[in-house]
Amino acid sequence: MLDTSVRLLRLLSLLLTRRDWAGPDLADQLGVTTRTVRNDIERLRILGYQVHSSTGVTGGYRLGAGKAMPPLLLDDDEAVAVAVGLRVAASGSVTGIEETSLRALAKLEQTLPSRLRHRVDALRSVTLSAAGPGPTVDAAVLTTIAAATRDRDGLRFDYTGRDGGVTSRRVEPHRLVFTGRRWYLLAWDLDRKDWRNFRADRIQPRLPHGPRFAAREMPAEDAWKQVVRGTGSLAYRHPARVRLHAPIEAMGELLPPSAGLLTSVDGDSCELQTGGDSLGELAAFLGSLGVGFTVLDPPELRDFLHELATRYAAA
Repeated sequence: MLDTSVRLLRLLSLLLTRRDWAGPDLADQLGVTTRTVRNDIERLRILGYQVHSSTGVTGGYRLGAGKAMPPLLLDDDEAVAVAVGLRVAASGSVTGIEETSLRALAKLEQTLPSRLRHRVDALRSVTLSAAGPGPTVDAAVLTTIAAATRDRDGLRFDYTGRDGGVTSRRVEPHRLVFTGRRWYLLAWDLDRKDWRNFRADRIQPRLPHGPRFAAREMPAEDAWKQVVRGTGSLAYRHPARVRLHAPIEAMGELLPPSAGLLTSVDGDSCELQTGGDSLGELAAFLGSLGVGFTVLDPPELRDFLHELATRYAAA
């Protein structure tokens, strides 16, 4: 017979692995009677776990959400995944979440067995983040958008454009996308009758939400991926169009989707819609690609490159 405290942990672990459990099945797993299972369920409830029970042929037990966050039981892989996720969150793409993530990570790592701590440390020691700095989005805004997207609730919000102007929007939210630099909402704009990208850090939700909506099909299978790639030019202060003197297949392997939108020109070249927060940053990025290129737009980028070439030649 298992000790009561050990049995409670086993019972809790079982309830977490399946949505519904019949009493006899739990009793078989624990090697006890159904009466003992009922008593242990009551002990879990006293500890703060919401365990729902039902009677009849299909009756049984189901673990529900309580008013407070009770302890969780994680297997090895789940614990490592949570630790890695918290460390990524601590890098700071959501406003105010860095300190909270570090506190949660410290609690988790304190309780990790040595074998798991070594796995987490190994991942941390050999991993580098390629995500550049970007504006952070308020956690409450992000969760509001996520909930509306999940529940298919229409979303109303005030949106600050690149020019600083504020417009009122009514949308059907489709997906939240993180590019490694910024959070975006992909949604169907009800007033403009078209798909639109919205930077989440520029969204100020308004209540109440709009009416429920039916899921809308994208115009093409990979349309939303192309929209995400297109944010590489829309998100920056200096958008640009550049012809790269290399096949699109080669550049597609080199560039992440967040770098911009690639389109084929011919077998030896492709066009990249991209951008930068400064002309210097944009010039450095293009130079780092290691291929020849021709600036199609804007003219000020061409002028900047001429000045840069003159300084480099003088050096």
